[in-house]
This record gives sequence, structure tokens and C-alpha cells, in this order.
Amino acid sequence: MRLVDYLDKGASLGGDAPCLVCDGRTWTYDEVRDLAGRIASALAGRGVRPGDKVAILSSNDPVAFTCVFGISRAGAVWCPINPRNEADENRELLDLFDCSVLIFKASYAELVDKIRGDLPKVTTLVCLDADVDWAMGWEEFLSCAVQEVDEVSRLAGARTSTTELSDDLALIVGTGGTTGRPKGVMLTGENIETMTALTLIGYPWPDRPERPTYLALAPLTHAAGVLCFPVLTQGGSIVVMRQPDVAGFLANVAEHRVTHTFLPPTLIYMVLDHPDLESTDLSSLQCFWYGAAPMSAKRLEEALTRIGPVMAQLFGQTEAPMMISTMAPADHFRADGSIATERLSSAGRPAPLVTVSIMSGDGTLLPPGERGEIVVRSSLVMRGYYKDPEATAEASAHGWHHTGDVGYLSDRPGDEGFLHIVDRAKDMVITGGFNVYSTEVEQALMAHPAVADCAVVGLPDEKWGERLTAVLQLRPGQSVETAEVQAFVKERIGSVKTPKQVEVWPDLPRSKVGKVLKTEVKAQLTPHG
Repeated sequence: MRLVDYLDKGASLGGDAPCLVCDGRTWTYDEVRDLAGRIASALAGRGVRPGDKVAILSSNDPVAFTCVFGISRAGAVWCPINPRNEADENRELLDLFDCSVLIFKASYAELVDKIRGDLPKVTTLVCLDADVDWAMGWEEFLSCAVQEVDEVSRLAGARTSTTELSDDLALIVGTGGTTGRPKGVMLTGENIETMTALTLIGYPWPDRPERPTYLALAPLTHAAGVLCFPVLTQGGSIVVMRQPDVAGFLANVAEHRVTHTFLPPTLIYMVLDHPDLESTDLSSLQCFWYGAAPMSAKRLEEALTRIGPVMAQLFGQTEAPMMISTMAPADHFRADGSIATERLSSAGRPAPLVTVSIMSGDGTLLPPGERGEIVVRSSLVMRGYYKDPEATAEASAHGWHHTGDVGYLSDRPGDEGFLHIVDRAKDMVITGGFNVYSTEVEQALMAHPAVADCAVVGLPDEKWGERLTAVLQLRPGQSVETAEVQAFVKERIGSVKTPKQVEVWPDLPRSKVGKVLKTEVKAQLTPHG
């Protein structure tokens, strides 16, 4: 399936049904399909051909999201560009991806203006919502159509029917520059189809004829975007929130009777701490996905009680989107209905169409209970990194996709087969000759009632090799003493894993999707960066 096929499938269930909802306006499936067709035709009029790369630089916006389907209808490749990236990183990604068209919102015109002189491959700049001297306006762009919509669709469809499935490149996603030069992850139609199938079989959905309603607060350029595709197959509606707003999130759940949504843990903590939570009607929720970063087991237990028995975990990465392992709402509970606390720190079970193993550094597969790198085989796994065969070969060594995460498959009674992620391999701290996984320490710290969020890193130390250091972000009105925090952690996981240094910051540095940036934490803690 092409990305536009998900829209077409939803439309086949009723073209007059609501598809996209934002700021009080509703676009039906027929309206979204019509606009997507006009976008495809305009792209063709600007010289875009099947296989060409088209970038979108936008915050959450229904018209920008419709462009995804227009790009697909034209047979082109969607390149989501994160608006929170620095200008230089976006310039590097646009050049790396060989983008010929950049569609952007006016709020990012200054960023685009700064880099457009260094983008010789970009021949068409289109502003979605304002007049910019050096870019095409939206209506001007749409007037470029030179082919009928059906003809554009026919040509794009012919391409997919006459090429190998593995050549069906749907999108290229940047990995970000936190671990060096950004890379472009090539995801095919087969990858997205596998992810969609796993979503549909792994989580609860409304009984027909009821349709799901999905609330997208998290960026549509990331997990919130690809989770729209299974919703579309059910003819569901997608409520788009332009900006992160916890009060607005709760209000939208109640107003639109939202059945499905996704938030990273940091935003879920904010939901749990919001004064409107108790008075908000959340009874429509069937599946509240969380992922993108480890979640505190204590706060997850709180969410299961206060939000409801609807929490649903997913674990994946850009290279194997979303569904390496899954934990449906029911898996959070034992047979007797009590919360399965022994599973709350896990990432669920490997998904049905995914094989997960644990590998040692020499390529040996390890038995259950032993720790090593999490490796994956599945049609979920990317084709490779765009124009980077060396990185592709490294990521697929020994015939498995290497996630870079350290973990184990549990053999404990009641927890058999569940995948536990111990840490990113690069985040392990070696202190006094012992390997300490930062996420284990963070889980212990997050159990403290005063701690809202935290980061654990290793700093250079003459005595210990690396000094285990914790940086805390406290809940409003709370305070802690270092000795008390250390005693709290020591009691739970022992002295070796107790931070030698404890800092309290008003906020932690975060990535575009809310992940704590440990590289920045370490840089701020280390003299001279």
C-alpha cells in the first residue's frame, strides 16, 4: 500500500465522514482526497516525477498533513522535516535527501530564508499560509496543475505495480544529529503496512460500525503521524492539535469522544499533574499509547488508576517504526484484575510479525535472562540509510537489525517473554568497575514522590572512572536533600547504583519530541563543555 491508499480505504467506508478536525473545522474524506489530488497534480505541474523527494516543514496542521497524501498520490517520497531542528541540521537533511520541493508554514519562513541559498537541489518553495516574496503562495502552487488528478494517480499507481515491493520508497526520515551526522532512514510501503497491521491486531479498536477518533497532540512528523494510518483504515477521524497544550488535550478528549491517542511519557506526567484530570470525562478512551522514551513504572501505575485501564505501550525506532514490541492495555493486568507491576518496566512482548533476539558483541545470540543488544528481524525494518551503505551495513551486521539498545527477554514467572530495555548502549555508566544502566537508576529516582523527571549520566572521575550523577526536575513546590535522595535509591537498588552526585535543575534539556538530551546534560555538568 502507498500512503495515499490508507486515505482511499477510509474514504471507501464513507466519503462524507469526518477525516481531519482542527480548530472547530472538519474536513471530510472526500474533501481531503480532493485536496490531496490537487496537490499531486500541482506537484506534477512543477516537474515532480515518481521517486522524487518532497519535504514538508510544518507544525501540526491538517493541510500540511494532507500534503503527505498528495505527495504519495504523485508517486513521490515524503520527507518530514522537523520544525524544531536547528537551521543547519534542516539544511543538511534537505540536501542529503535530494529534495526538489519544500512546502513550509509561514512561521518557519525565517528558517527557510536562512538556508535556501544553500539548497541548489530545491527548485520549488511553497508557503502554505502566507505570501512570501521568494516562495510560491498556496493558491499559486495549486494552480500549477497540468494533469487531471486521475492521470497523476494512474501514473503513480503504474510505478508501484511494475516495480519490486522493496523499491516502494514511501518516506525518508532524519535520525537527528544527537549521535553525529544525521542519517536518512528509508521506509517503504511494506514497512508502513507491517506497522499498520501490527497496530490493528495488537490493540483494541471500536466495534463496527463505530469509528475510532484519534487525537494528535504529539508531532505528526513523528509517532503521532504514522499512527494515523491504521486509524484511516477504519474510516476514523483525526483531531489535530496545533500546539502542545495539556488542558486542551483533556478538553479535546472529552469533546470529541477520543478513542485513541499517543503521548511521550513527559507529557503523560503533565497530564497526571494537571488539575483538570479528575473532572474530565475520559470514558471514551480505549487505547492511550505511550512510548518514545522509558516511562516511570510508578507513574504508569498511577496512570492506569487515574486515566483508566487503557494505557498501551509500543516500542520501536525510526528504523523499525513503532511496533518492535507491544503491550496492549490488558497486558498491564494479571488474570485477577490487579495491576501486573512486574511488567510495568518492560516494553511488552515482541510483536507477532517481529523476531527479537539478544546479541552479544561478537554476534552470539544469548538465552533469556541475559543482557545484550536488542536485535530484530522483520518486514518492519527499514530498507537502509539513504546514500550511506556503510551505516546500513553496520546496522544490519550478522543478518539482524541492531537497535543500539541493551536489554533482555525475561524468563521470570509471570513475565516470561517480555522484553526489558535496560539502556541505550551509549548511556551505560562504568563506575568503580561495575556496569550501571542509567534507566534502572532513573526508575528508582522516579519512584520518589518529589521527582517529576530525571536524567542519570556518568561524569569523568579519577577515583571511580565515571561518577554516577543524577539531575532531578522536581514537582512544583517540592524540595529534596542529596543525602535523602541517595538513601532512597540505595534502599531500592543498592549502593553501587546510587548516584554520587545529585543536582536539581528547574527543567531538563529535551529533544524535539520531548526526550531528555543526556548529551546536553553531560555538557552542562562538565567544565568547559
